[in-house]
Amino acid sequence: MTAIPVVTRGRTRPVSVGGARLAKPAARVLVGVLGVTTVVALSARALAPYDPVQPVGAINLPPLSAGHLLGTDGIGRDLLSRTLIGVQVSWLSALVVVASGLLIGGLVGLVAGASGGWVDTVLMRVTDLFLALPGALVAIAIVAALGSGLVHTLIGVAIVWWPYYARIIRGEVKALAARPHMEAARLTKISRRRLLLRHLLPGAVPTAVITASLDIGNVVLLLAALSFLGLGQQAPAPELGADTARALSQLLSQWWVPGIPGIAVLVLSLVANLGGDAIRNLIPVRR
Repeated sequence: MTAIPVVTRGRTRPVSVGGARLAKPAARVLVGVLGVTTVVALSARALAPYDPVQPVGAINLPPLSAGHLLGTDGIGRDLLSRTLIGVQVSWLSALVVVASGLLIGGLVGLVAGASGGWVDTVLMRVTDLFLALPGALVAIAIVAALGSGLVHTLIGVAIVWWPYYARIIRGEVKALAARPHMEAARLTKISRRRLLLRHLLPGAVPTAVITASLDIGNVVLLLAALSFLGLGQQAPAPELGADTARALSQLLSQWWVPGIPGIAVLVLSLVANLGGDAIRNLIPVRR
């Protein structure tokens, strides 16, 4: 692909997003889109024109019908309202899973990388145990044991999601600890706590933020898949994956009923991935 040069202080520097080249202003726009998506998710209840669980019109109205921008479903519920609430559930749930995984995995990786020795060995073997398990199947088993529901789904996914962050943060901390300025800090006889909080943690934060931002789209897809299988919120609560599954029989006759929630999942995943790439370009990583 051709590079789009970015001129900064007399130098021309290309900035990459994925395999392509993207200027920093475009990266900032993508981060803005990420922020707007979060604001829309937070404001979904206020933006929804109708009650998402109550019939408000004729059944199976097509998109652009009077009073129903995205049409209605087979019960007469407004699809725009249900999609907005579904976006809220999917997006905020993904943020919760990523935040919890980053908190738990980041803490494990930070302690393991900074401590070394038997502490590092034990924590990493536990992490390897979780990584060896098929994450999606373990999440499904946990939800099946706890019972269907959004909270149980989030617990199941969070339990299998933290090891990735533990591995990444541990590797970053190990790399930071081997650098000359860290050796100089140790020679000054500063406390281990100060070394951890003042030198190692700030160096690992950019990598942690970039990893988390790139991971949101994956969590959105996994949550939608579990919801599609009936492991999310129970009917009539709106959820993108579940709404697609319930209306799948209408795909050839009223495509918009199952199609619009599916398109919403696609858009959320795309926004998350592009926004994560943009954040990776805008945040400097200490080297």
